[in-house]
Amino acid sequence: MSILDIAKQRFSVRRYLDKEISQETLETILEAAHVAPTAANMQPVRLLAVKSDEAKEKLAKAANIYNAPVAIIVCADANKAWTRPFDGMKTTDIDASIITDHMMLTATEQGLGSVWICFFKPDVIKEEFHLPSGLEPINILALGYTKEKADANRHESQRIPMNEFVSFL
Repeated sequence: MSILDIAKQRFSVRRYLDKEISQETLETILEAAHVAPTAANMQPVRLLAVKSDEAKEKLAKAANIYNAPVAIIVCADANKAWTRPFDGMKTTDIDASIITDHMMLTATEQGLGSVWICFFKPDVIKEEFHLPSGLEPINILALGYTKEKADANRHESQRIPMNEFVSFL
């Protein structure tokens, strides 16, 4: 399957089956994150794979993961991220986003659904998971087998036209 086909199949899933993800499948998804590029190859991102009931209870204090069997907390350390010299912009959010996208697409390819979560309490995650100073939670990726089906034609009706999206100069 092409990467474009996988990208078209992916959608935000908020209803999951009560079915475990195999360790092998999870490791494939995490390997996709591991090989993802980061600015200047600084690799400031760290992942917390939340699988146990205890860890999910801690995470539930900060976020709704929609009863997904696994959630990946994507964190980044601004002290380890590349900084653009012209304006001081740190690449933590960009690096975390690239890694999250790699995981989402790989999850889709593996037959899983996912949802990218930014609505969470970062201070609670830092406290519950004892994150070291400087390591900030950027987003959460919930993963699992989905109860839902994607609308195959949704991109045609839900996206702006290509001529509004792209300008050829």
